[in-house]
Amino acid sequence: MSLFFERPDVGERAILVHLKLNSESEPEDPREFEELVISAGGDPVEFLTGSRQSPHAKFFVGTGKLEEIGNLVKSRDAEIVIFNHNLSPSQERNLEAELKCRVLDRTGLILDIFAQRARTHEGKLQVELAQLQHLSSRLVRGWTHLDREKGGIGMRGPGETQLESDRRMVRERIQTIKKRLEKVRKQRGQSRRSRDRAEIPTVSLVGYTNAGKSTLFNRMTGSDVFAADQLFATLDPTMRRLDLAELGPVIFADTVGFISHLPHRLVDAFRATLEEAASATLLLHIIDAAAEERAINIKRVDEVLKEIDAHRLPTLMVYNKIDLLDNVQPRIDRNDSGMPVAVWLSALSGEGLDLLLQAIVECLPSQIVHKHLQLQPDQGALRAALYSHKAVVAEQVNEQGAINLEIKLAESDFLRLLKSSGLKLQDLVSLSG
Repeated sequence: MSLFFERPDVGERAILVHLKLNSESEPEDPREFEELVISAGGDPVEFLTGSRQSPHAKFFVGTGKLEEIGNLVKSRDAEIVIFNHNLSPSQERNLEAELKCRVLDRTGLILDIFAQRARTHEGKLQVELAQLQHLSSRLVRGWTHLDREKGGIGMRGPGETQLESDRRMVRERIQTIKKRLEKVRKQRGQSRRSRDRAEIPTVSLVGYTNAGKSTLFNRMTGSDVFAADQLFATLDPTMRRLDLAELGPVIFADTVGFISHLPHRLVDAFRATLEEAASATLLLHIIDAAAEERAINIKRVDEVLKEIDAHRLPTLMVYNKIDLLDNVQPRIDRNDSGMPVAVWLSALSGEGLDLLLQAIVECLPSQIVHKHLQLQPDQGALRAALYSHKAVVAEQVNEQGAINLEIKLAESDFLRLLKSSGLKLQDLVSLSG
């Protein structure tokens, strides 16, 4: 059973409202707001701005601005009014009653985009949880269809009103989703522990939405993750294993794009997903180098990383989209110790990708075995295992029939192959290394 709200077809004619509030310490970005509406499939026909000391208690906007919005709704035949602010349930209801059309706030808008983008079962559950938590406070409007989900007559308690019944069903659905997500979270934890035991490092791509994470992820791993020039193109986390020549196997994880003032409900609902970033060995902070708001976007991502307790992790800054800048060449920036701190590249063209992989190898803890071994004929099982693991760099057979191997692989894999072949380190003859 799903309680997803039906979304109208894309292309709704929308009036956008953005107020500059003196009471706000960090106002929302109006350009980002318009991008969000377009990403949701809206058709912005008017963008109304204004300023107030603080929100009006009943309508958020003043009565004069409310009349102006109402006139625009009629003259532009608008179907929806979207605010770049979070409205209280009563403000939303009062506005709808006055304007005679749907009203949506910033959180509702972002939730709608997330609902469109979710692809996996887990992603859909997370979105539905956030939707229900946000909309449960708005139950006085448009929820009478829920009694059909429960069977209607005979399913309500004595004296229970329709509203109380709806609220009870929503609470039950929220609890069901939370239990399912907890199960997913435990499964993710088990997967992470398995990777930890195998000592496989994880590299998570994080960054402001539309910074080019998925394009870079696809370029590095040869994947086909959905990538588009729109906000929140990627919602569900994608993980791929990549064998780096100097390091061995590495897990790369693509994550949902961050945004300014990401609603807390979304941070909570997507905590299982964001934990992949919080538990990474290394973060790649992908930045749109050509964006006017570059510095602000970096700050916004840092704030979300703090919320999920990932801000202390080793981080490599990746300045993407240098193809949109003049006279900027791919390069690695290093600190006083010579360690990489930033890489400049273009995920679209592939320029600088080799530098990024080089920097990742330098930043990750190196536990690579590079040895020259001499194997006896009765140690052929280990030789076969090394070949199957693509760990043999060179091989020679000497006059006595012994096999001289040059090998390179992760230390954890080497020890595991030794054990599976019934050998110990002291059984091997090391020529060097």
